Amino acid sequence: MGDPAGIGAEVIVKALADPEIHKLARYVVFGMNELLSYAADLAEIDPFWWRVQHDSPLAISSDAHPVIVLDYDEYSMLGQVVARPTKQGGQASLRFLDDAIAAAMKPAGHACHLDAIVTAPICKQSWHMAGARYPGHTEFLQQRTRAKRAVMMFASNKLNVTLATVHMPLMDIRNVFTIGCVFDPIDLGHEACRRLGIARPRIAVCGLNPHASEHGAFGDEEQRIIAPAIEMARNAEIDVNGPFPADTIFRDALAGRYDLVVAMYHDQGLIPVKLVGFDEAVNVTLGLPLIRTSPDHGTAFDIVGQNKADAGSMKSAIRMAVRLATGGKVGA
Repeated sequence: MGDPAGIGAEVIVKALADPEIHKLARYVVFGMNELLSYAADLAEIDPFWWRVQHDSPLAISSDAHPVIVLDYDEYSMLGQVVARPTKQGGQASLRFLDDAIAAAMKPAGHACHLDAIVTAPICKQSWHMAGARYPGHTEFLQQRTRAKRAVMMFASNKLNVTLATVHMPLMDIRNVFTIGCVFDPIDLGHEACRRLGIARPRIAVCGLNPHASEHGAFGDEEQRIIAPAIEMARNAEIDVNGPFPADTIFRDALAGRYDLVVAMYHDQGLIPVKLVGFDEAVNVTLGLPLIRTSPDHGTAFDIVGQNKADAGSMKSAIRMAVRLATGGKVGA
């Protein structure tokens, strides 16, 4: 459910109430039943799920209903829709996520195994108030699953983007900017595109500096770091080119010349994605031993409890999770 004080409950209810989404899978919601019920009431949607106490032996393993809500009612104090960062909200969203990861990491034949996780938005300030110093979902998932690599990919019908660096101050990028951090989003992005049905993905890599440094006039990262990463990927038989100036390469991708753009930092990649596909783009964490997707929006505290949240991105995130879990057979 993400942060209970955000729009997670609303977009979950609206997404799963859609008959097309409802039939794609069996769903287990880690969250709070009272918030889901409140959101359903505001949207005039009849409850369609079966509530189970999260620590009940019937919890995940029961397949008696297509939508099961694992209710963490010990956090019921949050049912007042506070719509702001809170320590309790951070504690709750961390618990929901941790338990979902544990279930997804169980062996495939286990009764409690989950095939994929779709995360509703969390509030990083709430996490910090709860004592967790993770910059976001990606870093939490990487540590919990002990993944050696983790890359953020944003996928939509119009534009696909992976990121070389994620949640960090812009001025700190120079301290972590390595050939490996550029190669990983090329390599894992190539693999993800193939899983999505693109037989031979065409990949473009952005420069870090304006005009991709203009042959060293505005920095040397393109020659010293990005170009060697591209050469490594080419040696692995990946169709990749660059580094290109970031202010023009996204136009080429939108025109169909490239299937994936590798951006060097968060806003370089996310601004074009959210500009052209805000309601449909999906965040996919690559490199994990489990499937994880999420909407590309935040908690939207300003519209909580007003029945204004658009569930489009959550629906897209669910479709993508199903698509990846079924090898592209369902959810496209």
